[in-house]
Amino acid sequence: MYQPRNSINSDCENGRKSETKLDLLLSEEAGYLEAKGPRESCKFKQSRIVREIDVANRAKSFSLQLSHGPYRLEYDRNGRFLLLGGRKGHQAILDWYTKNIVTEFHTQEETRDIKWLHNETMFAVAQKKYVHIYDNNGLEIHRLKSLLYIHKLEFLPYHFLLVSISRNGTLSYQDTSTGKLVASHRTKLGSCSCMCQNPHSGIINLGHQNGTVTLWKPSISDPVAKLLCHKSPICAVAVNSNGRYMATSGLDGQIKIWDLRVYKALHVFYNPKPISALAISDRDLLATGFGSNIQIRKDAFIGQQESLFMSESIPSTEIECLKFCPYEDILGIGHNQGINSFIIPGSGEPNFDALAANPFQTRKQRQETEVKLLLEKIQPELITLNPKSILRPKKEISVDKPAREKFDVKFKLRKHRSKTKRPLKKGAAAMK
Repeated sequence: MYQPRNSINSDCENGRKSETKLDLLLSEEAGYLEAKGPRESCKFKQSRIVREIDVANRAKSFSLQLSHGPYRLEYDRNGRFLLLGGRKGHQAILDWYTKNIVTEFHTQEETRDIKWLHNETMFAVAQKKYVHIYDNNGLEIHRLKSLLYIHKLEFLPYHFLLVSISRNGTLSYQDTSTGKLVASHRTKLGSCSCMCQNPHSGIINLGHQNGTVTLWKPSISDPVAKLLCHKSPICAVAVNSNGRYMATSGLDGQIKIWDLRVYKALHVFYNPKPISALAISDRDLLATGFGSNIQIRKDAFIGQQESLFMSESIPSTEIECLKFCPYEDILGIGHNQGINSFIIPGSGEPNFDALAANPFQTRKQRQETEVKLLLEKIQPELITLNPKSILRPKKEISVDKPAREKFDVKFKLRKHRSKTKRPLKKGAAAMK
């Protein structure tokens, strides 16, 4: 049904006004860290911050010394549970609010990547040859034999798609609700070890060895966009929550900020060593990791910053993974000796939408949310660079019948055969 453009504009205006009114009801405020006088905020270390905060938040800063590293970690959508995966096969689920271990087991195989699925009851592990899916009790539910030698995993929660990139550069989309392989594309750019998703649109960003970043969707076998970001191999890629900005790091030590609306580089940061890990928080704080050092930049997408927001180091370690916890001022760090949890004031979104993610949901609410997500699952064909283009009204189709085309009628005269050339009948031929 066609809807006039004026009514759509009025609906959008009413939506903006109601959103402005609802902002007044948000009771929580974001944290902050300010230095008085000439001192800089990057001079404050974790030991000083932990001494100044209350006891409840003090418990959120901890470290685990583990011997099966280097470790990768992943927070669930609610920010309540922490998934750990060691390169040597150690897997664990931790309720980091209470510090209770939900499950812990060893796969006896190399683990390349881990990823939560639609909730905290299932997760995927990219092991030596296949991708395995486990539940929160450590039991193997599925073994995806169609996904071989996977390097990186991503999960699109609104589409129920498990995305993987293999050793030979094959990008695969597996539907976890039906078990079918939706699409499989060959990137033709060699091995790939950098992958992230655009949370706003569902587009997959891949970083390649030739310095390019390609953008993919399942319905097309070729990349929808291709950017030459660095003159050296890509080390890490990250996209912020609203899908407008992308951060890339190369082997040359550069960190580039890109505007995905116009596909242009905004500014460049220089680092003495290559960046091995990138992470962007809910409030657009950029975390970078190299060697044993972690640097936090505030307002990195607005302009070139003269000084860092925070700077930390973990001696005798090698940073493997950085992840911000949703709705918390927490940065999770995975390295070769275990994991660390650092407090980063102002990184998390203080107000959450209980219909999208609820850190305090009960078992019944979790079941209802799972059913609702399945009923409202978005089809893979609807993944586009600009999701708002689907909401645009179609052009009004004219109902007038097209005019009949004029054509000239040409009459062709029938040619008659001469009597001498006519074939004889059977009876006449017999009489002769």
